[in-house]
Amino acid sequence: MLKSYSELRRMNVLPFCEHRKAKDDNGKEINVPYLNWAKCKDLLHNNGAEVVYYTPLLTDKGHSLFMSDVEFIDKNGQKNRCYEVRVETVIDDKRITMNYPLLNGTYVVRDDTMNQLRVSNAQARCFVKAVAIHTGLGFELWLKDDVLDTTEEDLSLHSIFKIKERIEKIITAKLQNGLDIKDLYSALSINEKTFNLIMQYPAQLNKFEQMIKKL
Repeated sequence: MLKSYSELRRMNVLPFCEHRKAKDDNGKEINVPYLNWAKCKDLLHNNGAEVVYYTPLLTDKGHSLFMSDVEFIDKNGQKNRCYEVRVETVIDDKRITMNYPLLNGTYVVRDDTMNQLRVSNAQARCFVKAVAIHTGLGFELWLKDDVLDTTEEDLSLHSIFKIKERIEKIITAKLQNGLDIKDLYSALSINEKTFNLIMQYPAQLNKFEQMIKKL
């Protein structure tokens, strides 16, 4: 028989955890422990459970990715949907159904960043969270998990024009400190024509990206 909630809640699972990169409230990079789904299952068996497994549930269209019918538009004009998975967790006589969102750390997952690995990871994480809520095993790990900022970046929020802006600020500072523009070209082993061509790259790349999106 599986141990009680209070017993499993007191169990220290940190020695069995793996780690992922994240940031604390001060922006400092830290390692956050997480319990792998296979180790979670193993620990349940070691503490009295006879039957432990989880099964991804399917939509009425026959796939495991649940999504909202409504598109959301963020402040940058990007369209997005809310994606979730749904998992049934079985622990002896318990049957637990839970939804879990697909996230890129603390960022949303967009259509162009969706892949099978993220779906599979969300399903496994859903199982581990269901175990924590209903049995107490590993519950401590979830107390601060939702407030941590992941170091994984959402590339859709990046702007190639920011690179140009940083370069322009650096060049302006150099010129203000007395560096002649011709000396700048010489030090970079380029001429004025090549310099101007390079500075046009961000606009060209942006145009190229928009063309690809329309395909």
